[in-house]
Amino acid sequence: MAESTVQQSRSRDLDKLLLKPGNLVAPTFEPGVQLRDDLQEYARILVIGAGGLGCELLKDLALSGFKNLEVIDMDRIEVTNLNRQFLFRLEDVGKPKAEVAAKRVMERVSGVNIVPHFCRIEDKEIDFYKDFIIIVLGLDSIEARSYINAVACGFLEYDSDDNPIEETVKPMVDGGTEGFKGHARVIIPGSTPCFECTIWLFPPQVKFPLCTLAETPRTAAHCIEYAHLIKWDEVHSGKTFDPDDPEHMKWVYTEAVKRAELFGIQGVTYSLTQGVVKNIIPAIASTNAIISAACTLETLKLASGCSKTLSNYLTYNGVEGLHIKVTEFVKDKDCLVCGPGVLLELDTSVTLQKFIDMLEEHPKLLLSKASVRHRATNLYMQAPPVLEEMTRSNLNLPLFELMGKVPKDIIHVTGTTSKDDKKTSCLRKLCLVFKGADAVTDLDMAVGA
Repeated sequence: MAESTVQQSRSRDLDKLLLKPGNLVAPTFEPGVQLRDDLQEYARILVIGAGGLGCELLKDLALSGFKNLEVIDMDRIEVTNLNRQFLFRLEDVGKPKAEVAAKRVMERVSGVNIVPHFCRIEDKEIDFYKDFIIIVLGLDSIEARSYINAVACGFLEYDSDDNPIEETVKPMVDGGTEGFKGHARVIIPGSTPCFECTIWLFPPQVKFPLCTLAETPRTAAHCIEYAHLIKWDEVHSGKTFDPDDPEHMKWVYTEAVKRAELFGIQGVTYSLTQGVVKNIIPAIASTNAIISAACTLETLKLASGCSKTLSNYLTYNGVEGLHIKVTEFVKDKDCLVCGPGVLLELDTSVTLQKFIDMLEEHPKLLLSKASVRHRATNLYMQAPPVLEEMTRSNLNLPLFELMGKVPKDIIHVTGTTSKDDKKTSCLRKLCLVFKGADAVTDLDMAVGA
């Protein structure tokens, strides 16, 4: 009787998951109306990408009870998107994907609030990504995945026993499709393999020899890459090609058509030009829907604990019949992105030169001729000579100041180490903690005030 008094949500199936106990639930799962209401009110989910997969993700997440969503996409809607990106209409061509997708879902699903961001993922401050409990990826780029993976893993902290600190873990759910194939994966930094741990899963991109492009083109793709890689630099000396600029893309298309006509090659179209230049993989709506459903379910499981999560990589193949498989990949304990690295405590007065000397003597490192990099900045480079000369002046400066006076941060060092009497090059991740740094920072703020 008591159960019948519970106000049902829009989805009867969702209530079955969140209001009742089960045998496969997480240890922290507490079924009830409070859990359901908290998910709707407090859970903030970020969707990255508003293309074919991103449209499906926004719709599925909204219908799964998540009311606070945000979406990032830097692209505008094109006519070629309309066959599979179902939230867009012909009158939307030229408008930002994120804004239109957010608007359409909010029109159809009452109560949901979606904040669109029409920008590059790199344009956002790192702390922006801290505000979300889960980041869901609907991307078609290895580079973008690597960037978000590094951001999420950058929040991760380890305790003295190299166990991840739970409140610093930023889970990700990654989906991807390619024709009739797709994947969904759960990334829990510190526990499951991150994107970098399994980068080998992605095949290398196709590269055409420049001599073929310049002298003996045989396909439409050769003509397009000739216009993109060779002709553009000849005509626009010093001007960077922007694949997201429609005028730039039209220019490459026009030049590719001329090249194809010269060699009697058929098949150069504007959509193919976009696909070759931007490495766009053909997408099929049904595959997007299947992968999105898997990603949304994993997001719900992560947020609520209503069931065990995927362990940890699902592949879907619908080319011939239907084949779905789950593979449990193992985390790389030495991963430079999600691993704990080597913890070093330093005084704020330690110079970069002294730090490099310490690396050579540290029993876990024994690293000689080290180059040091902090985030995107080269603090000191051993080679080439021009970079060594440019960064040499940093050697006498305190490392604490070179790193922006942060109390704790990650740096990467490259150098030479000896193993079995053989010298090998290696890259190491170091977690630096500056003793008394908080007090120094507070003093600087007080003086500035």
